[in-house]
Amino acid sequence: MNSTQNKKISQVKETTMIVGVDVGSEKHFFRAFNWRGIELTRKPVPFSNSMEGFNSFYSTVVELMQKNNLEEAMVGIEPTGHYWFDLGQFMGGKNIRFVMVNPNHVHKSKELDDNSPSKNDRKDPRVIAGLVRDGRYFYSYMPTGVYAELRNASNRRFVLVEEQTRAKNRLQKWIAVYFPEYKGIYTRIDSKGGLLVLKHAATPDEIVSLGVDGIIGIWKSEKLRGNGRKKAMQIVNAAMNSIGLKSGLTEARMEIRDLIEDYELHTKRLERVNDLIKELCQQIRHVDKLLEIKGIGITTVAGFIAEVGDITRFNDTKELQKLAGLELVADSSGKHKGKSRISKRGRKRLRYLLFEAAISVVGKNDEFRQIHEYYTTRDKNPLKKMQSLIAVSCKLIRIFHVILTKGVSYDASKMLGDIRHPGTQPKAA
Repeated sequence: MNSTQNKKISQVKETTMIVGVDVGSEKHFFRAFNWRGIELTRKPVPFSNSMEGFNSFYSTVVELMQKNNLEEAMVGIEPTGHYWFDLGQFMGGKNIRFVMVNPNHVHKSKELDDNSPSKNDRKDPRVIAGLVRDGRYFYSYMPTGVYAELRNASNRRFVLVEEQTRAKNRLQKWIAVYFPEYKGIYTRIDSKGGLLVLKHAATPDEIVSLGVDGIIGIWKSEKLRGNGRKKAMQIVNAAMNSIGLKSGLTEARMEIRDLIEDYELHTKRLERVNDLIKELCQQIRHVDKLLEIKGIGITTVAGFIAEVGDITRFNDTKELQKLAGLELVADSSGKHKGKSRISKRGRKRLRYLLFEAAISVVGKNDEFRQIHEYYTTRDKNPLKKMQSLIAVSCKLIRIFHVILTKGVSYDASKMLGDIRHPGTQPKAA
């Protein structure tokens, strides 16, 4: 990947036409310029977000290139939500080189020409094209094949987990209001035996009416083990002495049943997505070697690959570190020496997955625990616990990259050897 700005600038030649596209939900606008910034279009050219509009855009771009004796086109896009996906796919099919510009850069640089922060369809394409000409862009990546499937499945999983957690939290609120004694019976709010009872008897008064034999009958009909007469008596006694709210029970019964249905529905959907993710991961080379690392599970591996895509497109792990927003940013000027921090830019889900993975391996994996202790207790420049976990996250990036690109097996002793400094040995766990 040509990632340095000099290499990016060198992509714009005298024979290159630069096209800036302002992406909208239904209509897009573009303006074309030569390598010196002279406009080749008289005004912004609109085209619709449809196949007809895309073909019109392509025909106009080709016509402008022929008219001005130019050999290639570089299209710059400011990504606006998901509205650029279809246009990006179309340009990839037409072999049109397209790149992205940071929306934050567009916002900050749009005052350079007219000293005005105004935003309109005429101004934005010019600003976007100017950023591309100056090499202030990044290469877009649209995963295909199994990587596209895995990204969609992983994104779906994140959504389902959020919805499941939301339903679970609302369920906890309901129980705290109407049947607070439930939490003393089951340690988990979503215990299957308890939910079965609440589905049939949603309030304490209904549980009392159901009785011990009625509760046992429900469990037997569902062939549920581990819940006997003693547990049923405990539930009935708690319901008889409940301090829960006694008013508004008609709507409360409806709400609890709806919440349980929502929770169970999200759980079933999550199970199906997890099965699909496992199946997709089996199609990617060397994934089994990543799973050999103690503390790394299929969810972490699938999420990592879903966010990164085809890892062979990265020549350097620093590019992956930057993609995750884990690269260090210095804060110093003159005599001022501020603290370094991570940028927190890039793909936040990738950063979250790596940080959660770091916590997991430090807790379950002996060699990673040694690394964490070494980072936090070394004599020179000891790290705080959070800083150490960030360093472990970056270490995981390097390990994942080597395993997935070269197919080597995970070697704990080699990893520990890599972190040793002259005259310093990591402390044993």
